[in-house]
Amino acid sequence: MGSLQVDCRMAEPEDIVAYLDGQKTITQDLKGKHILITAGPTLEAIDPVRYISNHSSGTMGIRLAEECEQRGASVSIVLGPTTLEVNSEGIKVIRVKSAAEMYQVCKEVYPSCDVSIFAAAVADYTPSTTAAQKVKKSDDDLSIPLKRTVDIAKSLGQQKRSYQINVGFALETQKGIEYAKGKLDKKNFDFIVLNSLKDKGAGFGTDTNKITIISRDKDPQIFPLKSKVAVANDIINKVVSILAKAK
Repeated sequence: MGSLQVDCRMAEPEDIVAYLDGQKTITQDLKGKHILITAGPTLEAIDPVRYISNHSSGTMGIRLAEECEQRGASVSIVLGPTTLEVNSEGIKVIRVKSAAEMYQVCKEVYPSCDVSIFAAAVADYTPSTTAAQKVKKSDDDLSIPLKRTVDIAKSLGQQKRSYQINVGFALETQKGIEYAKGKLDKKNFDFIVLNSLKDKGAGFGTDTNKITIISRDKDPQIFPLKSKVAVANDIINKVVSILAKAK
């Protein structure tokens, strides 16, 4: 008689998260709202081959878009260069490459939005000129002049109307709360989501995040390390609470 074999391996983490996400009660508390989300990196071309960018994958922004869509919102996500896909057909995905392209799209979409969440890791600088041909290697050092990109969140914050909510993100390596608080007024945010590269499991390239929500109306809210699905839920709960107070 053969022995009975039982597979007791633990399910993959992403399968567990998907299961738990399916168990939570989804409310339609964002029905009728149009939400703009920026996500991912930007790519600033040096020449046809090389570019300046960063390590952002766009995961956090995509999770936020999915959370908002599940709650009944009309969602537009402006997504920088990433291999990730947005799996919900109900989310409008606008793919861009550079900071300039992201700004142009956001400038067009922003006036019709009730909530804007600036989760993208937008380059602060871009090459002053882009070479038409590949820059050839030489024995000398290479210096590339850079110019400032448009601060998308700050520019749109200057156009913000009383009914609109703007949410910022800050990734810091030091003095995180101090620097984040400075951005609240500078960029006209209703609140800002802070995370630190010093926190294990947070930042780029992970399926988890550890955030602190900073707003004007209360002390910083510090959350434990969670999946980015759960973090998105925490952030959108904060948005919903502000919308409820505005009624």
